[in-house]
Amino acid sequence: MIINLNNVLWSSILLKGGKKGKKAAGEKGKGGKGAGRINGHHQENGMENMMLFEVVKLGRSAMQSVVDDWIESYKHDRDVALLDLINFFIQCSGCKGVVSGEMFRNMQNSEIIRRMTEEFDEDSGDYPLTIAGPQWKKFKSSFCEFISVLVRQCQYSIIYDEYMMDTVISLLTGLSDSQVRAFRHTSTLAAMKLMTALVNVALNLSINMDNTQRQYEAERNKIMAKRANDRLELLLQKRKELQENQDEIENMMNAIFKGVFVHRYRDAIAEIRAICIEEIGVWMKLYSDAFLNDSYLKYVGWTMHDKQGEVRLKCLTALQGLYYNRELNARLELFTSRFKDRIVSMTLDKEYDVAVQAIKLLTLVLNSTDEVLTPEDCESVYHLVYSAHRPVAIAAGEFLFKKLFSQREPEEEGAPKRRGRQSPNANLIKTTVFFFLESELHEHAAYLVDSLWECGAELLKDWECMISLLLDDPLPGEEALTDRQETALIEIMLCTVRQAAECHPPIGRGTGKRVMTAKERKTQLDDKTRMTELFAVALPPLLAKYAVDSEKVTNLLQLPQYFDLEIYTTGRLEKHLESLLRQIREIVEKHTDTEVLEVCSKTYHALCNEEFTIFNRVDIARSQLLDELVDKFNRLLEDFLQEGEEADEDDAYQVLSTLKRITAFHNAHDLSGWDLFTSNFKLLNTGIENGDMPEQIVIHSLQCTHYVILWNLAKSSEGSSRKDDMVTLRKQMRAFCMMCQRYLTNVNTAVKEQAFTILCDLLLIFSHQMVSGGREHLEPLVYSSEDSLQAELLSFILNHVFIDQDDDTNSTDGQQDDEAVKIEALHKRRNLLAAYCKLIIYCVVDMKTGADIFKQYMRYYNDYGDIIKETMSKTRQIDKIQCAKTLILSLQQLFNEMLSELGHGFDRSSSSFCGIKELARRFSLTFGLDQVKTRDAIAMLHKDGIEFAFKDPSTQGEGGPPLNLAFLDILMFSHFLLHMYLERFMTFQMALQREDCWLPLISYRNSLQAGGDDDTMSVMSGYSSRGSSVRSKKIKPPESSSSSEVWQQSLQTPVMLPSPHLTSTAMRDPKRAREDSFMGVYPLPHDQQQPHQLPQHHQQTPQHHQTPMDYKYVRRGTGLMEEDEEPIVEDVMMSSEGRMDDLNEGMDFDTMDIDLPPSKNRRERSELKPDYFDPASIMDESVLGVSMF
Repeated sequence: MIINLNNVLWSSILLKGGKKGKKAAGEKGKGGKGAGRINGHHQENGMENMMLFEVVKLGRSAMQSVVDDWIESYKHDRDVALLDLINFFIQCSGCKGVVSGEMFRNMQNSEIIRRMTEEFDEDSGDYPLTIAGPQWKKFKSSFCEFISVLVRQCQYSIIYDEYMMDTVISLLTGLSDSQVRAFRHTSTLAAMKLMTALVNVALNLSINMDNTQRQYEAERNKIMAKRANDRLELLLQKRKELQENQDEIENMMNAIFKGVFVHRYRDAIAEIRAICIEEIGVWMKLYSDAFLNDSYLKYVGWTMHDKQGEVRLKCLTALQGLYYNRELNARLELFTSRFKDRIVSMTLDKEYDVAVQAIKLLTLVLNSTDEVLTPEDCESVYHLVYSAHRPVAIAAGEFLFKKLFSQREPEEEGAPKRRGRQSPNANLIKTTVFFFLESELHEHAAYLVDSLWECGAELLKDWECMISLLLDDPLPGEEALTDRQETALIEIMLCTVRQAAECHPPIGRGTGKRVMTAKERKTQLDDKTRMTELFAVALPPLLAKYAVDSEKVTNLLQLPQYFDLEIYTTGRLEKHLESLLRQIREIVEKHTDTEVLEVCSKTYHALCNEEFTIFNRVDIARSQLLDELVDKFNRLLEDFLQEGEEADEDDAYQVLSTLKRITAFHNAHDLSGWDLFTSNFKLLNTGIENGDMPEQIVIHSLQCTHYVILWNLAKSSEGSSRKDDMVTLRKQMRAFCMMCQRYLTNVNTAVKEQAFTILCDLLLIFSHQMVSGGREHLEPLVYSSEDSLQAELLSFILNHVFIDQDDDTNSTDGQQDDEAVKIEALHKRRNLLAAYCKLIIYCVVDMKTGADIFKQYMRYYNDYGDIIKETMSKTRQIDKIQCAKTLILSLQQLFNEMLSELGHGFDRSSSSFCGIKELARRFSLTFGLDQVKTRDAIAMLHKDGIEFAFKDPSTQGEGGPPLNLAFLDILMFSHFLLHMYLERFMTFQMALQREDCWLPLISYRNSLQAGGDDDTMSVMSGYSSRGSSVRSKKIKPPESSSSSEVWQQSLQTPVMLPSPHLTSTAMRDPKRAREDSFMGVYPLPHDQQQPHQLPQHHQQTPQHHQTPMDYKYVRRGTGLMEEDEEPIVEDVMMSSEGRMDDLNEGMDFDTMDIDLPPSKNRRERSELKPDYFDPASIMDESVLGVSMF
């Protein structure tokens, strides 16, 4: 409930100096009702009267009625109403204090602010503008709305009384200079919104002055007989009043701009800087005649180098509002020439939101004029269409579209619409192809299409024109497309079809599945219908034309996967389907390239959909093709095996090409009816016996047999197979696994890699995991690997994966130094390691076999570190104890290898031993910080390590140290209460030894005993840190502390640092930017404190307090605010390390007076209270008159 705010009684009590909550007996409020004040709120007949702050906080009422109530109160008693407004700003800052009438009359602003600072809540650094929660969600908007409505309602009288605005401006200026962030943030927001409201008032005054001037000129130009002299005098008087009012507003805006903006726009807090930049953009847009000049634009230009992305973003959005209006472009020419390079560089900003807005700003600059941006500037934006971040790519695509495709040939009115090669889009499509080829990123056509989709979908979906460019002859005088350009056009065409059919971005750019709207679904269906109608007719001739080109055919054959197959029937296009099937069959017979054959197989799979009537037609064609292929393979294989060593290369090629086709089709189609297992197993067995089988035949035969096993398993999983089929599958699977195991010893590396990969897949598929999910009937198929097989798999990994790059002999044509070949070889090795690690994770092989993998973690960290680390994480989730035993086993293996190489008398500072210690430390980090959960695992690790250290006695007899005693040094990566366990292995004589050879035992024993208490405390502190979420109250640093206490404090690393209540308010020295931003969080020792350092907390001892400064001198000398200077900059580029070399050229501030264009003969305000606000005392004379450029 909103109550009348002009409570005269309470105000009179305050002015008499009465205390809060008390009033004289018998006093009556307005209307004869008793009133009082309890806890800062009005009380009237037991009902709570809300203060301004409560009303704005709730935000449930019309703000105009609230302001009207306050204006009535102001007219009745302006001191009382003004006091309400002052307390409103204080409360909006989160301060619990209340300014009394006595304080208002007798104290200066600086003293009032200091008193309010002492009233701040010490337990929390939050205040209304930063508090989270539903009730504070709309506070900022309500707060800003209140200020705007207040000025709007007072614009005709009250703001010109030289009292209300002077007091408010002086208060906000003082608060904006406070050390308290809450005061500074809230008052800066209020001052900036107040300035925006005054700009609106000034704009209205300017319009009224222009209208009055026109009326005056029109009246004066009349003939004497019709001229009304009294009306002329009235218009002159009105113009004079408007001019005086404009001068008043001008002085107010000067006071706010000089007193708040020029200092707060470089505040230490990013939110405050962002507020200033956002509002100056509003001023320049609203009142461009007064503010849109280089004197104000320079602040936005300088702040584009801000180190916080939030502030840079506000700069760009402010400039977008200016460049959007083409009428303002002439005034932005100097700014554009000066800061264009910075805007272009911001397209590579490390903050993606900033990069997006920078590209959009350049697009607006491009719309205004083509001459500003050089080709180099445009090229720096062009390549961003391939960015993985979709908003950046979309913005770059719009820029590219505006630059290259905005100008198209105009069509003549009344002329028939041109289609195909003659359509206006033909040249634009060619331009897209040229751009794609020149970008030299040929594998990213899908990214280019996705970038241009939102702005150029109409162009990209002109498939009729693309088909015409590929099939039709060029027009007279037109240059035909080259082979390379045709390949690029077909790839782009495929990407557009995929984008239209799937309606989601390519892999790597998507942010998850998005629910399409009804309009988007309708567009998708319409596009699929249109593309099917077009390509169902055009695809067969396209395939016929490019049948011998593998790359073109591969892309064209993917088109049917996106068709609406029902169109073949409803559109009576069956003859085109027959033509398509003939072309696919011919392509299968002509090509042996695996990629082409696989896409043919996928196309048959897409067309063989039982839901459509074309299924029977396609199924017959597929069966005929497969029958011929299998019959041919069996015939060729029989002849090939009979010839044996006499088989020539042509026979081997025929067998290989036919086997490639069958394998490619078996990937997507069930060929179990042709019994391919028998023939392939016979071929593989012959290869083992003779040892001269061609490499590629063995590889494809292994793959084909693998597909046979998987298709049979799929039928068994569905429950459609008989018991005899299960028995047959079990025999085939075990026989094939033994065959693959035999091929692990093949001399050819590619064959061994294929056998290893298939064997890992089969072991994983047929492991105990296959019976889960209600598939208990598959239990007879479960296959457990023998120890010999596990040993061979591990040996393969160690011999073929953990090798140096130069040792990899699996390169072709001597291109070992080729970087692409090296990357491909590394990728293959990573796949092999990942296949084996999956066996460890799913417990197919013994977890302890992972020790040979884990011990390579440090040596091969760059190549396989992520895979090994993930494997360790998964094994720890399965069994922490067994994982710990595996880790210690890997350390023991490395230790034994080192002993065999260096001997027992090795130097403990050697690189080998230090490497093992570092590996142990890395292992300990993988357990995480929660020592409660990992305590048993790490304890087991230490126990096994202790046992290993004492396992082998000394060769010197009982008096010598155990051979592996140095292993205890490796275990010193964590401290556990295991000294009692260690004592089991120690003798009394061992405890007395002090020779160097016993140092590992001494150090380890001391670490266990000394680390026990630390370990216990760390566990206890882990619980206490979780349960404690409230800050301690009134924390005061000790006046003196010992060096040991300082050392202990320096060792502590808090997980979360509390925000300081009082922080530095301005960024002074660029070299100390980062240090100042943490002032108060890391207090310096007394001998290191800077002369200008601010107190960390308002409750500190008196010697740390600054003496209250008179407001006139607050910005001179070592005060909080220094001379107006350029803000701190930081390199925020994603790729470029260079900075703007000319950033500091001519970058001093020019704090001009706000000069409203229509205003003349402005007068200085002489009655402004010096105690509250003095613009001359805020700005130093040395910063005046400096040019921007």
